[in-house]
Amino acid sequence: MAYELKQADIYSFASFLAAETKQKGNELFFKYCPYCGGGHSKDKDTFSINLETGAFKCFRSSCGKQGHFVQAARDFGFKLDFDKSSIVYKPMPQKQIQTTSPAVEYLKSRGITENICRKYKITTAENKPSILVIPFYDTNGTLIMAKYRNTKFIKGQSSGGKEWCTKETKPILFGMQYAQNYEKPLVITEGQMDALALAECGVDNPVSVPTGAKGFTWVEHCYDYVDKFTEIIIFGDCENGEITLLKEMTSHFAHKIIKCVRQADYLMEKDANDILQKYGKDAVKQAVEKAEQVQTCRLKELADVKSVDIYSMERLFTGFPTLDKVLGGLYYGQVIVLTGKNGNGKSTVMSQIIASAISQRVKIMVYSGELPDYHFKRWLDLQIAGDDYAVAKTTSTGGTAYSLSTKDVEQISNYYKGTIWIYDNTAVSDTGNECDELVKTIELSIKKFGVRFVCLDNLMTALDVPLGEDLYRAQSSFLKRLKQVAQKYDVVILLVAHPRKSSHQQLEKDDIAGSGDITNRVDVVLTYTRDETKDELGYLAVKKNRLTGFLTKSDSPIELIYSPKSKRIIENGAKPPRYSWLKPYNDRVTPDENGDLPF
Repeated sequence: MAYELKQADIYSFASFLAAETKQKGNELFFKYCPYCGGGHSKDKDTFSINLETGAFKCFRSSCGKQGHFVQAARDFGFKLDFDKSSIVYKPMPQKQIQTTSPAVEYLKSRGITENICRKYKITTAENKPSILVIPFYDTNGTLIMAKYRNTKFIKGQSSGGKEWCTKETKPILFGMQYAQNYEKPLVITEGQMDALALAECGVDNPVSVPTGAKGFTWVEHCYDYVDKFTEIIIFGDCENGEITLLKEMTSHFAHKIIKCVRQADYLMEKDANDILQKYGKDAVKQAVEKAEQVQTCRLKELADVKSVDIYSMERLFTGFPTLDKVLGGLYYGQVIVLTGKNGNGKSTVMSQIIASAISQRVKIMVYSGELPDYHFKRWLDLQIAGDDYAVAKTTSTGGTAYSLSTKDVEQISNYYKGTIWIYDNTAVSDTGNECDELVKTIELSIKKFGVRFVCLDNLMTALDVPLGEDLYRAQSSFLKRLKQVAQKYDVVILLVAHPRKSSHQQLEKDDIAGSGDITNRVDVVLTYTRDETKDELGYLAVKKNRLTGFLTKSDSPIELIYSPKSKRIIENGAKPPRYSWLKPYNDRVTPDENGDLPF
């Protein structure tokens, strides 16, 4: 999907980096170059991005970094629209597909008979017999996507690629239309030829991933389908002493019985199709039948642990420049607790960080135990829109309330569609244990939708446990489970917690109500306190920072300003964030009802 430069993306990139900027003509200057940081002398205003062309450059001779904005975005992990998975997919025209003789002959050369070729409707491109066409149907028999294979491809000699898919179509598993015997295992392969080889051998439920071993964009669209199977057998490619797909499938479907074909049963071959061609059907069937359940070993050789520079680790930026400078951002794998007195605005701080995460294209799950979903949405929409779009209305009691126009709400909803999910508090628990249901839902959101940022507001409503000693045990157990989830799936979890009753203005980490295990188990403790004399002024402080140890000074918390119009909280002296919800939506993909398949 081609990228069209938008100025709003450049501003969002600057916000993502928590950079101080100023505009001169068509150039957006950064206070410090994000690549060199201004060098030893901290040179200022040497880095700029052209708002019309996207060209960037650092003018320091010892740095001299230059290129296009897309490159800079990727260098720093800022995902642009065409990197997002939440696109509108094109439907494929539904038409009868006729298998062609060249397709039959090619599959015969791979040990696959004409019956299987015709069953799966394998064909070739019109007037291009060397281009094999592999259609992907869902469980209802609807054509969703197609994959193409150049059967004459010679590496280093042929132009173009060996394989490609129809553009902007939804990625799904190949073979789903015939793999619906849910009482038997689902057998998943890396390549379509391998799935067809398994079908040739009479193996039940063979499917393959659409775009190779590392392409897992299909999970969101096929998660419910795969979840119907009790058991999954991995028959990936055997490469460099490892089986492809195994690690990723174990991560996404850890709650399933997962088996893997033994390396010995590959018989020194790479994949199922190679085994079929060299050793026949029985060898393939035996490989599937002898697949062994994946065992989890909790020991690893320390010498094999990869050395990591913590300052180059992936992280999420809060949008508060000083906080991001102190913490370095919110590192994935961390649990962060945010506490503050009732009514002081800690939930508003949380939703402001959520707005920043949305601008970074990070997928989010929210649990809001105290606010109805529509109230949370209204609050977040106002924060994303900002003061300029908040419309004042007089209430029935003579007060003033702020809201957004219907058009603005619609555009903001489109802006974060496919990015954020909220826990349904009205749903009846299957187990009667709300805490268990919440943890299960968190894991589901991570595995199914790719969520990387989980926000829980707040600890007491999430636990739903009566006061007493049982509460402390429940808190300790819950925090332990959250920490395990954060580390297992490499996500950030932000937890809002109430403090104990305290007479002093500035809170400390030990002021969090409940068990001492809360602060022991979490990685970061943040406190937010509203100024007692100025309602619009608040103070954010870092009281614990396990990774780097940097804290805010006790006498110098971070000053934040609250806007009653937009509900925004921004750092005092910082520029208001620019979110790209106002971009035009006419560049979105629209269905091509009259489109023709190339076969």
